[in-house]
Amino acid sequence: MTTLDRTDLRLLAVLQSEGRITNAELAERVSLSPSACLRRLQRLEADKIITGYAAQIDPLAVGLGLQAFVRVQLSKHEAEAIERFVEHVNGWDEVVACHALTGDMDYLLHVYVADLKDFSRFLLDHLLNAAGVADVNSSFVLRTVKRSPSLPLSQLER
Repeated sequence: MTTLDRTDLRLLAVLQSEGRITNAELAERVSLSPSACLRRLQRLEADKIITGYAAQIDPLAVGLGLQAFVRVQLSKHEAEAIERFVEHVNGWDEVVACHALTGDMDYLLHVYVADLKDFSRFLLDHLLNAAGVADVNSSFVLRTVKRSPSLPLSQLER
Protein backbone atom coordinates (compact mmCIF):
# COMPACT_ATOMS: atom_id res chain seq x y z
CA MET A 1 0.00 0.00 0.00
CA THR A 2 1.32 3.43 -0.96
CA THR A 3 1.84 5.94 1.82
CA LEU A 4 0.22 9.26 1.01
CA ASP A 5 1.59 12.46 2.44
CA ARG A 6 -0.26 15.75 2.87
CA THR A 7 0.79 16.98 -0.59
CA ASP A 8 -0.50 13.78 -2.24
CA LEU A 9 -3.83 14.22 -0.46
CA ARG A 10 -4.09 17.87 -1.56
CA LEU A 11 -3.26 16.86 -5.11
CA LEU A 12 -5.96 14.15 -5.07
CA ALA A 13 -8.52 16.52 -3.55
CA VAL A 14 -7.98 19.08 -6.31
CA LEU A 15 -8.17 16.40 -9.02
CA GLN A 16 -11.43 15.01 -7.60
CA SER A 17 -13.16 18.34 -8.07
CA GLU A 18 -11.23 19.63 -11.11
CA GLY A 19 -10.16 16.65 -13.18
CA ARG A 20 -9.35 18.74 -16.26
CA ILE A 21 -6.95 21.10 -14.50
CA THR A 22 -3.60 21.50 -16.25
CA ASN A 23 -0.45 20.17 -14.61
CA ALA A 24 0.87 23.75 -14.26
CA GLU A 25 -2.31 24.88 -12.48
CA LEU A 26 -2.33 21.76 -10.30
CA ALA A 27 1.32 22.28 -9.35
CA GLU A 28 0.62 25.87 -8.33
CA ARG A 29 -2.41 24.84 -6.24
CA VAL A 30 -0.42 22.25 -4.27
CA SER A 31 2.79 24.34 -4.07
CA LEU A 32 5.01 22.13 -6.22
CA SER A 33 7.05 22.67 -9.34
CA PRO A 34 5.33 21.35 -12.49
CA SER A 35 7.91 18.56 -12.88
CA ALA A 36 7.55 17.41 -9.25
CA CYS A 37 3.78 17.54 -9.58
CA LEU A 38 3.86 15.44 -12.74
CA ARG A 39 6.13 12.84 -11.08
CA ARG A 40 3.72 12.54 -8.14
CA LEU A 41 0.75 12.28 -10.48
CA GLN A 42 2.46 9.53 -12.50
CA ARG A 43 3.29 7.66 -9.26
CA LEU A 44 -0.33 7.90 -8.07
CA GLU A 45 -1.51 6.55 -11.42
CA ALA A 46 1.11 3.75 -11.47
CA ASP A 47 0.17 2.77 -7.90
CA LYS A 48 -3.52 2.61 -8.97
CA ILE A 49 -4.57 5.27 -6.48
CA ILE A 50 -5.83 7.30 -9.42
CA THR A 51 -7.78 4.74 -11.43
CA GLY A 52 -9.08 6.94 -14.23
CA TYR A 53 -10.63 10.21 -15.30
CA ALA A 54 -14.26 10.74 -16.29
CA ALA A 55 -16.81 13.45 -17.02
CA GLN A 56 -19.73 13.85 -14.63
CA ILE A 57 -22.97 13.80 -16.61
CA ASP A 58 -26.35 15.11 -15.47
CA PRO A 59 -28.70 12.10 -15.78
CA LEU A 60 -31.75 14.28 -16.54
CA ALA A 61 -29.93 16.08 -19.35
CA VAL A 62 -29.44 12.77 -21.17
CA GLY A 63 -32.93 11.42 -20.53
CA LEU A 64 -32.31 9.20 -17.51
CA GLY A 65 -35.11 10.55 -15.34
CA LEU A 66 -35.69 7.59 -13.02
CA GLN A 67 -33.17 6.42 -10.48
CA ALA A 68 -33.74 3.40 -8.24
CA PHE A 69 -31.98 1.39 -5.58
CA VAL A 70 -32.82 -2.27 -5.91
CA ARG A 71 -32.10 -4.75 -3.14
CA VAL A 72 -31.61 -8.32 -4.38
CA GLN A 73 -31.63 -11.56 -2.46
CA LEU A 74 -30.24 -14.69 -4.08
CA SER A 75 -31.80 -18.12 -3.62
CA LYS A 76 -28.39 -19.81 -3.37
CA HIS A 77 -25.09 -18.54 -2.05
CA GLU A 78 -22.76 -20.97 -3.74
CA ALA A 79 -19.76 -19.56 -5.61
CA GLU A 80 -21.19 -20.57 -9.00
CA ALA A 81 -24.56 -18.88 -8.36
CA ILE A 82 -22.86 -15.71 -7.16
CA GLU A 83 -20.56 -15.69 -10.19
CA ARG A 84 -23.52 -16.07 -12.57
CA PHE A 85 -25.36 -13.19 -10.89
CA VAL A 86 -22.27 -10.96 -11.03
CA GLU A 87 -21.85 -11.74 -14.74
CA HIS A 88 -25.48 -10.73 -15.36
CA VAL A 89 -25.07 -7.47 -13.44
CA ASN A 90 -21.91 -6.56 -15.32
CA GLY A 91 -23.84 -6.94 -18.58
CA TRP A 92 -26.67 -4.59 -17.62
CA ASP A 93 -25.94 -0.99 -18.64
CA GLU A 94 -28.78 0.27 -16.42
CA VAL A 95 -26.82 -0.76 -13.31
CA VAL A 96 -24.21 1.90 -12.50
CA ALA A 97 -23.16 0.33 -9.18
CA CYS A 98 -23.61 -2.99 -7.44
CA HIS A 99 -22.62 -3.66 -3.84
CA ALA A 100 -22.54 -6.97 -1.97
CA LEU A 101 -24.13 -6.40 1.44
CA THR A 102 -24.45 -7.84 4.89
CA GLY A 103 -27.93 -8.22 6.34
CA ASP A 104 -31.17 -9.52 4.89
CA MET A 105 -30.42 -8.68 1.24
CA ASP A 106 -27.36 -9.82 -0.68
CA TYR A 107 -26.86 -7.00 -3.21
CA LEU A 108 -27.78 -3.36 -3.68
CA LEU A 109 -28.05 -2.19 -7.29
CA HIS A 110 -28.03 1.48 -8.28
CA VAL A 111 -30.08 1.74 -11.46
CA TYR A 112 -30.70 4.59 -13.94
CA VAL A 113 -33.45 4.35 -16.58
CA ALA A 114 -35.57 6.80 -18.57
CA ASP A 115 -38.88 6.18 -16.84
CA LEU A 116 -41.11 3.67 -15.04
CA LYS A 117 -41.77 1.79 -18.29
CA ASP A 118 -38.03 1.26 -18.76
CA PHE A 119 -37.65 0.21 -15.14
CA SER A 120 -40.43 -2.34 -15.57
CA ARG A 121 -38.68 -3.70 -18.68
CA PHE A 122 -35.36 -3.92 -16.79
CA LEU A 123 -36.99 -5.67 -13.85
CA LEU A 124 -39.07 -8.14 -15.85
CA ASP A 125 -36.70 -8.86 -18.72
CA HIS A 126 -33.40 -8.88 -16.87
CA LEU A 127 -33.39 -8.94 -13.10
CA LEU A 128 -36.28 -11.29 -12.39
CA ASN A 129 -35.12 -13.61 -15.18
CA ALA A 130 -31.59 -13.81 -13.79
CA ALA A 131 -30.81 -17.26 -12.47
CA GLY A 132 -30.75 -17.44 -8.72
CA VAL A 133 -32.69 -14.27 -7.84
CA ALA A 134 -35.12 -15.07 -5.00
CA ASP A 135 -36.38 -11.62 -3.99
CA VAL A 136 -36.21 -8.03 -5.22
CA ASN A 137 -37.17 -4.85 -3.41
CA SER A 138 -37.03 -1.47 -5.18
CA SER A 139 -36.92 2.09 -3.90
CA PHE A 140 -37.23 5.04 -6.26
CA VAL A 141 -35.27 8.24 -5.72
CA LEU A 142 -37.59 11.20 -5.22
CA ARG A 143 -34.86 13.79 -4.87
CA THR A 144 -31.09 13.67 -4.65
CA VAL A 145 -29.91 15.66 -1.65
CA LYS A 146 -26.19 15.07 -2.16
CA ARG A 147 -24.27 13.48 -5.01
CA SER A 148 -20.51 13.54 -4.83
CA PRO A 149 -18.01 11.40 -6.68
CA SER A 150 -15.29 12.62 -4.31
CA LEU A 151 -13.88 10.56 -1.47
CA PRO A 152 -13.58 12.24 1.97
CA LEU A 153 -9.80 12.67 1.83
CA SER A 154 -9.76 15.28 4.58
CA GLN A 155 -10.32 12.43 7.06
CA LEU A 156 -6.93 11.01 6.12
CA GLU A 157 -4.99 14.12 7.13
CA ARG A 158 -5.55 13.53 10.82
